[in-house]
Amino acid sequence: MNHKYLHRTLRFLLVVAIVVLTALSFYYLSKVTYPFLIALVIALLINPLVNIFQKKGRMPRGLAVFLALIIIFAFAAGLVTLLIAEIVSGANYLAQVVPQHLDTLIKYIEEYITAQIIPLYNQLAGMFNRLDVGQKDTIIDNIQNVGTTIGSTVGSFIQNLFGNIPVILSWFPNAATVLIFSLLATFFISKDWDRFSAIGSRLVPEKAKTSGKTVFVDLKKALFGFLKAQLTLISITTVIILIGLLILRVDYAITIALITGIVDIIPYLGTGLIFVPWIIYQVIAGDMALAIGLGILYILVLVQRQVMEPKILSSNIGIDPLATLIALFVGFKLIGFIGLIVGPVTLVIISTLYRANVFHDLWAFIKGPEA
Repeated sequence: MNHKYLHRTLRFLLVVAIVVLTALSFYYLSKVTYPFLIALVIALLINPLVNIFQKKGRMPRGLAVFLALIIIFAFAAGLVTLLIAEIVSGANYLAQVVPQHLDTLIKYIEEYITAQIIPLYNQLAGMFNRLDVGQKDTIIDNIQNVGTTIGSTVGSFIQNLFGNIPVILSWFPNAATVLIFSLLATFFISKDWDRFSAIGSRLVPEKAKTSGKTVFVDLKKALFGFLKAQLTLISITTVIILIGLLILRVDYAITIALITGIVDIIPYLGTGLIFVPWIIYQVIAGDMALAIGLGILYILVLVQRQVMEPKILSSNIGIDPLATLIALFVGFKLIGFIGLIVGPVTLVIISTLYRANVFHDLWAFIKGPEA
């Protein structure tokens, strides 16, 4: 084999090995260092505010970091408190109204069974009695098999549900521990941000520093853009639902709109978790006007989400709308709902590396010096 192509192959395998080992190392290390990775992200996000306090307010760096964390934590706590208060108020209202709706639903089911199920059962019983013994045994065996399958499925679901309760409960102390460590680590990282930046600047080669700075700036912009895009989409959904519910004169429209907006974070299911059962119930209850209004509102929300999502994502993270749409679809097909987040993020990373000429530099390394 030509030595030039042999060297290229070896350099290519070296690049692949380094990339794979780096990815695996990051994956396994992140399992035990994720509180500090969270702290690094938080420190990066609050750094502009800390710099303002430090420079404009002439504060020591430590005090500026502490004040920034207090303000952000207080804002988040206040927002959560307002949301909880509104949701509790709406829940009290629902606690009074839901039993009435359940009575209506039960009466409808009773009337449906009396009018439809019992006559159908009598017809099936008559047909069953006219069958021979072998056919009856076959039908009975099939019914028993279906019942056994349903019973085992329901039993497994209930067992898994109750089996996961201790896991869920044990998550709360762990979450509190992670929160404490993340906040402490955020304080120390942000406090010594300039020193860590200087150390990193000395350790990283000049060529890697230039490319790394471009990658870092683009990824930072894309991260903020992605979060901004998601908040924008959720806000649009919440406002549309609120306006629609106010037009339909639905009680506690603010609570319902907020809950639906939060649920809209769940891809594809999203608002359907709230609207579909609600529309079905209104049809059963005989309130066709409200059911039609909710149906129109639901379709409007779905359409605006599908139309706006690629455009808003592309405008905020700097990616072509078609490429964003492809990334959403491919991510969903490969790894499910999480892929709707991983897909655009992966596309952003690839695009950022391309703009920073990382792929060009790697290809130049693989090709080696020209003879």
